[in-house]
Amino acid sequence: MDKRSGRTALAASPATSHWAERPRRWARTTWTPAWLSRRPKPVRIAIRTMVIIILTLFAIWLILFITKGRFLKGPFERFATSQLERQVDIGGDFQLYLAPFNVKLYAEDISIANPEWAQAKQFFTAKKVDTRVATLPLIFGDRILRFADLDRAHVALEWDSDNKHNSWTFGDPNQPPEPLELPQVQRAALTKSGLTYRDPRLRLFADIDFDTVKATESRIDDTIRFSGRGTMHAQPFTMTGGLASPNETIAGGKNKLTLHAIGLGNTLDVAGTLPGPTELEGADLTLQARGGNLSRLFDFLGVAIPDTRRYRVTSALTYEDKVWKLTGIKGVFGDSDLAGALSVSQPKGRVYLKADLTTRSLNIIDAGPFIGYEVDRLDKMGTGGAIKTVGGRPRVLPDSPLRADALKRFDADLRYKVAQVRAKSFPVSNVDLTLSLKRGLMEMKPLTFVLGGGKVASDISIDSRPAVVRTAYDIRLSPTRLGTLLARFGVEESGTTGTVSGRIQMVGHGDSLRQSLASSNGRIAFVLPQGSFWTRNIQLAELDVGTFVQKLFEDKLKKPVEINCGVIAFTVRNGVGAADPILIDTRKNVVVGRGGFSFRTEAIDMAVRADGKKFSLFSGQSPVAVGGYFAAPRIDPISDQLLGRAGAGLGLAIVATPVALIIPFVDPGDAKSAQCGPVLAGARASAQRTTRGDARDDVGKGTTAKGEDGKQTAEGKKKQRKKFLGIF
Repeated sequence: MDKRSGRTALAASPATSHWAERPRRWARTTWTPAWLSRRPKPVRIAIRTMVIIILTLFAIWLILFITKGRFLKGPFERFATSQLERQVDIGGDFQLYLAPFNVKLYAEDISIANPEWAQAKQFFTAKKVDTRVATLPLIFGDRILRFADLDRAHVALEWDSDNKHNSWTFGDPNQPPEPLELPQVQRAALTKSGLTYRDPRLRLFADIDFDTVKATESRIDDTIRFSGRGTMHAQPFTMTGGLASPNETIAGGKNKLTLHAIGLGNTLDVAGTLPGPTELEGADLTLQARGGNLSRLFDFLGVAIPDTRRYRVTSALTYEDKVWKLTGIKGVFGDSDLAGALSVSQPKGRVYLKADLTTRSLNIIDAGPFIGYEVDRLDKMGTGGAIKTVGGRPRVLPDSPLRADALKRFDADLRYKVAQVRAKSFPVSNVDLTLSLKRGLMEMKPLTFVLGGGKVASDISIDSRPAVVRTAYDIRLSPTRLGTLLARFGVEESGTTGTVSGRIQMVGHGDSLRQSLASSNGRIAFVLPQGSFWTRNIQLAELDVGTFVQKLFEDKLKKPVEINCGVIAFTVRNGVGAADPILIDTRKNVVVGRGGFSFRTEAIDMAVRADGKKFSLFSGQSPVAVGGYFAAPRIDPISDQLLGRAGAGLGLAIVATPVALIIPFVDPGDAKSAQCGPVLAGARASAQRTTRGDARDDVGKGTTAKGEDGKQTAEGKKKQRKKFLGIF
């Protein structure tokens, strides 16, 4: 006992001290191993936290594995409905758990609703869905299905009538439509399953069925075969195909795909390998296509291209970075060859076409459909198919409508080169077209080619965004030798040194080339600098009687015509072109012209005459009439004036003396030479001058009825007797 404290104290002994410390030491050795106790406190806390998380996840995994996650059916339906903004229902059994590492999802009588605008009520339905989803890729946003077993599954893929929404873009219905992307499936089993596709804008409706395919453990027992049918632009098509050697995928190999489709006059065959049944990245395929019109094949992509004659093409087909690529294209369309590369993608949900194509030799007939000529007529009639008879009048301007609505649905960049164009009338070569299409605005800038040794550069834009299509033309001809350009029209290259340059600037409205030109406004001008011109027909315009008779018996003239300067220009108003001016100054004569033409009726009504600068005893002094139509022009050197002069001469010869017969044909040689400055500048008629600086009154002034001073011209008087150009 402690005398001071009055209490009994037990002496501390080694034994009692050991038992006092034992619980504390036991706790330390149980919950904190020696290796951990030596770590800093923050590290110990982190490790303990990780252990707790792992144990918690293991407990969750164990609970889900034991219960199969059936209790998550209601939360899963609500979560999926919220995320997709579509009603998701599961009518039968439901399982969701890790087995052991892949996510297993099993659902019976599952359905996912379609938007209200869709024809089909359900986007997806299935009697049974049994899948294994790779867990780690799923965390990073990739959908890889290790296994998928679908029983009586059906998918309804639809576009709305305006092509602004599709049924496979989930979430906010106002967001832009997304391209269709399928999950990667490594192994699949299908029973009585299929899909439908609806696109009202393209008028494309398809139903595809899959043959029953069974899977045993890690093997698929048979080839995955499919067949389909549908309509495109009210024309039926069929397709068949299959995925052979599907078990190669499981062993790290590839699937062999075959596809055969027939429709819209086209036959399409695709063969090659896929990394997986629904895995397109890395596909190695070969495409063969043939048919009556290549544009019908592109209709399936929602892409509008010009019609073509019968075609046949082959190419390699791959899919990389969400882009379908056709490389090594080789083929023919009509009587022309085709080669190059093409790619199709869907950035931001819009189809985008990019192509780099070449043609070594282009038959001019094959180019006809590009500007609106009917393919069937060209096939049956050749170049003659470009001419139609409407109301008893021949027409040559194409009137096939531009597919303006289709141009608004996709974008494109095209480079097209043609080495040689086979045409009888004009020597055309080295065609180089750069085309850009962005949301309805098509620009061909530049479109260049070589014409008779001269270069033609064009900038053409077709704007389909307004209610009425607007087309702007700017076509420029660099100085070109007349001998080469017009060699097929009787011009002799030897002895012809003259050149011509020109420019056409017009703007028109309408969805065909005919409508666009018939409503156009602008100016057409061709300039002739100093040079010689040697031909069998040029003197018809001058109509010197001696030369005219001489030309009836000789193949060519003894001397070429020497041109000082010239301009042939027209002002176009509302589709009607009027001479503004026609003025050619030669060494012997001044050639002038009046009148014009109409893009509306394709009628030509002009008069060209040559006034001599020197006295000529035998000169008709009367205009040569140029009439008819674009498709059938007519030159009439025996005009009413010439016949009148001949009659007068005959009368004088009878009543006076035979010498008087030539009096009406005498040309006093008082033609006023042209000042070449305004001529070479392509100036309008109002700016033209004589060499003395006087304003000219003998050239067309850009009007067809009245002159610029408002007084009625000779053409205006003639209009009283007949309708000028058939439109007034």
